Amino acid sequence: MAKARRRVRDTWREKTWYEILAPADFEEASLGTSPAREPEMLVGRKIETSMREITGDFSRQYVKLFFEVDHVSGERAYTKFTGHKVTTDYTRSMIRRGTSRIDTITDATTKDGQKLNVHMLAITVKRAKSSQQKLIRETMHRMIIENAAEKNLDELVKEIISGKFASNIYHEAKKIYPLKKVETIKTKVLN
Repeated sequence: MAKARRRVRDTWREKTWYEILAPADFEEASLGTSPAREPEMLVGRKIETSMREITGDFSRQYVKLFFEVDHVSGERAYTKFTGHKVTTDYTRSMIRRGTSRIDTITDATTKDGQKLNVHMLAITVKRAKSSQQKLIRETMHRMIIENAAEKNLDELVKEIISGKFASNIYHEAKKIYPLKKVETIKTKVLN
């Protein structure tokens, strides 16, 4: 006796493709498209992209940006910034023998009440004494908290991504000991 063929339901035909857009700070650049059966299913979906894909600037390829879909309107999904990270190969390329790596991880609160975890890295020209490293670390920690308290989240993210935030800290911390580079290697929005 022949088996009756069961009909297979094609779930792909039921789905709609939505264009995912970056926040207004990033000129609502297109982050790609994503399928979903219902618009609510997109909310909370995480997207990772590089700075080069958003701006077209190849020299900033090492910066990875993280977004999360916040709300959907029509066939467009709007995102919010959740953090960024610098690739490990870029970080390793900055560190050389005979230099000091100084890290500080700080939780800061912005003017609009948003909590942000910021990981800063400073690299000295030559090996620094532990007392000098401690002073640089304290300076970085203090400046992160002060700068965050003066700005809202959007302004702070713009400064961090552009490199202005790290540049301000570099100019202050180099007074303690000559620095090769200061970089914000990771941020994460906590709430």
